[in-house]
Amino acid sequence: MSGLDIPATVDAAEVTEWSDDVDVVVIGFGIGGGCAAVSAAAAGARVLVLERAAVAGGTTAMAGGHFYLGGGTAVQQATGHADSVEEMYKYLVAVSREPELDKIRAYCEGSVEHFDWLEELGIAFERSYYPEKAVIQPNTEGLMFTGNEKVWPYKNMAVPAPRGHKVPVPGDTQGAAMVIDLLLKRAAELGVQIRYETGATNLVVDGHSADSAVVGVSWKRFNETGSIRAKSVVIAAGGFVMNPDMVAQFTPKLAEKPFVLGNTYDDGLGIRLGESVGGATKHMDQVFITAPVYPPSILLTGIIVNKFGKRFVTEDGYHSRTSGFVMDQPDSAAYLIVDEAHMQRPEIPLITFIDGWETVEEMEAALGIPTGNLVETLNNYNEHAANGEDPEFHKQPEFLAPQDKGPWGAFDLTLGKAMYSGFTVGGLATDVNGEVLRADGSAIAGLYAAGACASNIAQDGKGYASGTQLGEGSFFGRRAGTHAATSAKS
Repeated sequence: MSGLDIPATVDAAEVTEWSDDVDVVVIGFGIGGGCAAVSAAAAGARVLVLERAAVAGGTTAMAGGHFYLGGGTAVQQATGHADSVEEMYKYLVAVSREPELDKIRAYCEGSVEHFDWLEELGIAFERSYYPEKAVIQPNTEGLMFTGNEKVWPYKNMAVPAPRGHKVPVPGDTQGAAMVIDLLLKRAAELGVQIRYETGATNLVVDGHSADSAVVGVSWKRFNETGSIRAKSVVIAAGGFVMNPDMVAQFTPKLAEKPFVLGNTYDDGLGIRLGESVGGATKHMDQVFITAPVYPPSILLTGIIVNKFGKRFVTEDGYHSRTSGFVMDQPDSAAYLIVDEAHMQRPEIPLITFIDGWETVEEMEAALGIPTGNLVETLNNYNEHAANGEDPEFHKQPEFLAPQDKGPWGAFDLTLGKAMYSGFTVGGLATDVNGEVLRADGSAIAGLYAAGACASNIAQDGKGYASGTQLGEGSFFGRRAGTHAATSAKS
């Protein structure tokens, strides 16, 4: 069986016996599925979760713990960072490839309430701010900039505000696992049933017409099989980064990966289940891929050039934005050039130090860059940086400094040389309530999707901000669960 196969649907008329009869079935207990399950149960639905793994959490349990939230949260207010729904909205629209305005509007307008809901769940976000440029706060600081809010051109399109809210767990030690524990506690209080080591295999539909409603799920647990009757089904089964066939077809850059961010069950089954009943997909060719060059942020005073010695991106952007532009270069090759005055080794050595040279001409020749190109690029950069300017890429003044104190060093950012990691961001097309949509925009009755198998705010790596996946997975998971429960009751 190929990893591209679409599962067959099961006709409800052919099911001779139902193992369960519930209001809402949720497939997967990561951030999206967990929030859908507790929200559906809180709205009065009888909820059953199918989880293929032996424990809950999925890829969420591996995440550092950022939630992208704004509009004036308690942490933003306590740390003196003004933000508004409108500025958050303008920013998210600006960084999206194809902004779904109703979703972005709902996400921004509901962001403060969602922050409060997460705190009520038991996450006590620390009222503190981390001012440095880092991949994640080193300790338990509750807030930092995690996107491109301060980066040109976005800084001119919306007033920058920090929106990366981190759970109070030191460093990047899988802080989001704490959120899964809290969701499990809430699920138990609300009477949510969870079946572990039980995977969904097919969707059950009421007939074979193009507009058939989803009325249940078939499942497998070791050698046992069965079908559950449900009024609504929420698919929250993760992305497809662990499916070699889907990766090769949709995101070939990830096929060249040294390592990926995902769990065993990020095999795209949830997406393919949605497709089995006519669900459309979006942004399937897009990835989050990154090899951060910072911290230390002093390295961002250097220049990043391609194999022709030309700059192609502002160096002070969010790390996956920079990496996304590296992927676009010939042979996905790029180098970070820094002089001795600004040279420090990366704290997380994901990029390789190549060597140091006494002259830029020697470095240019050693890197195989056409003669004169790197010399011209560096001279041009240095001349403007000395005046605090960067007319070509508009780098923030704090990261502008001439690189004119030899010797010079180069780091390799090339795909296959640097340690890139990545995950998929494409998924099922959904509306603002998580209902799965067909290609014509009509909703499939009884079917919802949330988390990494749905396409929402995160559409590519260039516009991504840390916290988007946990933020949208939890926010739209809640909406999907609530809507699924409400429609089940009606």
